[in-house]
Amino acid sequence: MTLFRWAARAVAALLVLVLLVLLFVATRIWWVARQDDRRASDAIVVLGAAQFDGRPSSVFTARLDHAAQLWGDDVAPRVITVGGNRAGDRFTEAAAGKDWLADHGVPADRVVAVEKGTDTLSSMRAVSERMQEEGWSTAVIVTDPWHSLRTRSIARSEDIDAVTSPTRQGPAVRTRGTEIRYIARETLAYLYFLAFRRSADAGPNAV
Repeated sequence: MTLFRWAARAVAALLVLVLLVLLFVATRIWWVARQDDRRASDAIVVLGAAQFDGRPSSVFTARLDHAAQLWGDDVAPRVITVGGNRAGDRFTEAAAGKDWLADHGVPADRVVAVEKGTDTLSSMRAVSERMQEEGWSTAVIVTDPWHSLRTRSIARSEDIDAVTSPTRQGPAVRTRGTEIRYIARETLAYLYFLAFRRSADAGPNAV
């Protein structure tokens, strides 16, 4: 067998391996997205998303609404909102989220705003620091379904005993095409995090 054929077979084997890894990770993302774990915890953590002068975007509103439902079901005694702001913003994502929850039945003193974080990784690190300060260790994370695996993995790497209860409404779950696009993006972002322990988010808490 010529060297060229050996090289061709090696390249083909490598491509098959890469495809299998991508398929395995995508399947895990899909599987975790279907899980809804509402075990009793120290806190419900809502991942931030875009806000417009204090008004949560539709993506953020869907997450906040789900967190309010979990709080009403006594999943945890408090809700943690997290997320910083862009240059020029008057409000942080965390503050906008806290105000929304306070306006929708969750007492303000039951909401902890962690006004830090420009992506998933820095946000979860900020949440971990606050939870350690307060002596809290368990959390139910609320985000979009396809974002759940990566967020949970980051939280656990930051010493949070985390499970996920993703929202089932909002733009991220609107169409099959949207789902496929988010799963593809999260597959690459999750692998990037595993390889480098860095965020692959494109913007402030982008998902």
